[in-house]
Amino acid sequence: MELRKRVKLSKPQHHLGLSQDAPAAEGCSSNMMWRTERSNTTQEGTAEVSLLGGSGACSGSGILPQWPRRQCVSMATGLLLAGLLALTQAWCVNAIHENLLWFSQLTEVEREISFRTECGLYYSYYKQMLQAPSIQDGLSDLIHDNLTESKRTINLLQRMNIYQEVFLSVLYRLLPIQSYLEPVYFYIYTVFSLQAVYVIALYLTAWLLSGSWLAGTLTGVWYILNRVDTTRVEFTISLRENWSMPFLALQVTAITCYLRPQLTDLQQKVMVWLMYVTTFCFCLTWQFNQFILLVQALIIYTLDCVDFLTTTQVTTLYLVQVSSLLSVWLLQFCNSMILGSLVLSFIVAALFIRHCQSGLKTGSLLVRLGKLLLHSIMVLLLTVTINYLAKKALQLRSDEHIFKFIKSKFALGPTRDFDASLYLCEEAFGLLPFDTLERLGGTLLLYPYILTLLLLSGMVAVAALQNLRPKGSAEERKGAAEGRVLAIRPDVAYNLLHTLFYGLLAFSTMRMKYIWTGHMCAVAAYGVCGKELWTLLLNNLSCNSKVLLRLVRYAVPLVVIGCLYYKFWPKLMEELSELREFHDPDTVELMTWISTKTPRRAVFAGSMQLLAGIKLCTGRVLTNHPHYEDKDLRERTKQVYQVYARQSPEKVYDILRAIGAEYVVLENSICYERRHRRGCRLRDLLDLANGHIMDGPGENDPDLVPASHPRFCEEIKTDAAAYTALFSRTFQNKTFHVYRVKKKRKKSTKSLSEPSATQ
Repeated sequence: MELRKRVKLSKPQHHLGLSQDAPAAEGCSSNMMWRTERSNTTQEGTAEVSLLGGSGACSGSGILPQWPRRQCVSMATGLLLAGLLALTQAWCVNAIHENLLWFSQLTEVEREISFRTECGLYYSYYKQMLQAPSIQDGLSDLIHDNLTESKRTINLLQRMNIYQEVFLSVLYRLLPIQSYLEPVYFYIYTVFSLQAVYVIALYLTAWLLSGSWLAGTLTGVWYILNRVDTTRVEFTISLRENWSMPFLALQVTAITCYLRPQLTDLQQKVMVWLMYVTTFCFCLTWQFNQFILLVQALIIYTLDCVDFLTTTQVTTLYLVQVSSLLSVWLLQFCNSMILGSLVLSFIVAALFIRHCQSGLKTGSLLVRLGKLLLHSIMVLLLTVTINYLAKKALQLRSDEHIFKFIKSKFALGPTRDFDASLYLCEEAFGLLPFDTLERLGGTLLLYPYILTLLLLSGMVAVAALQNLRPKGSAEERKGAAEGRVLAIRPDVAYNLLHTLFYGLLAFSTMRMKYIWTGHMCAVAAYGVCGKELWTLLLNNLSCNSKVLLRLVRYAVPLVVIGCLYYKFWPKLMEELSELREFHDPDTVELMTWISTKTPRRAVFAGSMQLLAGIKLCTGRVLTNHPHYEDKDLRERTKQVYQVYARQSPEKVYDILRAIGAEYVVLENSICYERRHRRGCRLRDLLDLANGHIMDGPGENDPDLVPASHPRFCEEIKTDAAAYTALFSRTFQNKTFHVYRVKKKRKKSTKSLSEPSATQ
């Protein structure tokens, strides 16, 4: 496939913090300096967050009964800008998608093969649901699927996160839009609309943190201009992360609002339900939800250890995660991978150890630090124990390839493991490249982000030490409280740790940067527009005043937005006007041949990526596919890939017949691959896994031996007798070679049982 250039043809609540600072509230809000103070129930480890220096009008019950007109106008302006930026992002990704592919002019088969790799697999189930005679029949076919894996009947709703495709197909059937909106456009427009939701969520997070909608505006502008590093939705539409990331951003917004102490009991309950719904939607739409939630649980645990959250808040946040995961577990027909997840084991361990150690937050500073260290070790050990026992009881091995990848990535395990090497050799799973930071710096995002990160980290560290210091009598605590006032709020502390933890994840694995960069925009905008950081800087310069503070907070973001508009608006328009054209005639020819020249129930073997397209375009039965979260499927994929290894024709024949394959598709781009370096080509990974010396010049490990057979994908093209006796060529072009696997093999008495391992 290639892209060829073509010629262009001729009512909100004030106390939720979503407001631009109004004069009536200026004096109140400027004194909202936060600290964490231990309550009288110190022995139980509880803590409460209180406001210092605020009058009664600033408390949660002292909300102004009516808004000033100026504040209403400011609120309306902020919400309007949020909507405009959201629509801009949705329009941009749709325009770029159209310009890259000339999607509106493609034939149906060209549109379908533009859903590359696993995207095609997921979209095929949306298409399958629409083609079913009824919704009930479509659901039954998904629950008892025998097309995705030959000789197996699997429950796709249990195995894969495809409820979004089911929901969209049902919605498309029910809505009266079939006559003027094609199914594919309904699908892609929904995904692009979620990008608008994503921008709104980031906008609201920055607005809540800073109290200024200018921060939300700057966040949206940064997100759009850094599109290369914040999203890849325009060319990977169906990826699970494109469905789930907007819900994760909404969840962070709900958590940020929940941690604001001004909320009433009713508002807290509403926020808890919002957290549950957004967490549930996030978990339902992405199979890697447990690992993302594990990082979030570690953030909550850290904030709990240093007294930034109350016991109620910690327990509530943990239970939201647990209830969301269990709800998804029920919807996915009791998917054992969820029960065996690390995040559930960690939450159970953290809550149990916390309950048992009632005196954890007592004693001197060193004593408390020692207790926290011991506490963390106990939580870690109990987590590992619970997780090990759960996986043993459930006989769970679905996610072991992820842990193999992590161990291999940090040189903690074998480097020849085939599954781990498939991930390690992909650029997306490598370290974050330096040019990412260069691009982020070029849009003026990186520098305020780093400055904000450094200042907030220092302030949070100081606040944490103060929280850990021993408290004496009531008089001593009162005196310490008067002299210890810090501009750190629980919601700010949460967002700081969120960007730190996910930043570390992004640096270790480039694909995870999309979780970090969006939130990075909100944190940087908070640093530019927030009161706390400017107050600290101006105080150090001995020139702090309300007028100067307001001037700086408004002027700096406006200047930044003006500079970004002047520098990047012409580039964005140029990018949106660049037209290209989808061109992949070899794949189109292959799909057309399969659809017209092979039986509808024919079974095809080949690479995971190509077979996903075959499933979508032709509906034929597959031997393997890109959804890798199943151990048996991973073993089968490794067996099918022996067509690119040095194996005898008899062995390859036995493998293909055992899994029911009737046709095998060989790709020149894999057989003669040059995209990856030596040692990372697919044929190299197979040679290493089989104990064979790799192709080409270079060193080999001393325990590797020469293979006794030539490479299958090369030798079969010579039409030697040993190959023609077992395989017959039925189709070929310059990219693909299709061979039919003959039903009977001469002079063979071997069992056709499926091999379980490669010799």
